[in-house]
Amino acid sequence: MDETDSDVEELQRMLDSSLPHSSEHLRSIVTPERTLTARQLCGVLTGMCTLSVATVTAGGAPRISAVDGHFLRGRWVFTTSGTAVKTRHLRARPDASVAHLRGDDLGVFTHGVAEFLPPDHPDWRPVEDHLVHHYGSSPTSWGEDIVYVRVLPHWMVAYAFDPGKVVGRTGGED
Repeated sequence: MDETDSDVEELQRMLDSSLPHSSEHLRSIVTPERTLTARQLCGVLTGMCTLSVATVTAGGAPRISAVDGHFLRGRWVFTTSGTAVKTRHLRARPDASVAHLRGDDLGVFTHGVAEFLPPDHPDWRPVEDHLVHHYGSSPTSWGEDIVYVRVLPHWMVAYAFDPGKVVGRTGGED
């Protein structure tokens, strides 16, 4: 877990404010006993997590694709090709939705704004170091135009049908 106490507190505030402002239908499924605390969530979302990233075309049509995601400091980060359609969409319309699902056990749903992290960004190096440690090589070596993207969330809900099962299996205990 790479999150600071401040990161965890900020994430907890967002989790606490997101669910109450969700639809009645969502609140009937994601009940308080089926959620995780920020600290638990950070402990569960370690390593690579397959994400579904939703973007929007210029005409307003939704598009979804999958990426290797990493939850760092309470935010999703991923890399992709600078020539990918999702990259064009996010550069033009940075609002994005991201979902990480593990069967019926865990669902993390995020709405936010995509931020591109160029090598001169102060947060690029820690992200790069994490990814090199995980993959054994830099994503920049995988292609000519690899971009680093972080989703700055403004809404996030974490669903766990049985939180004890999810937290106990991954060690993300509170």
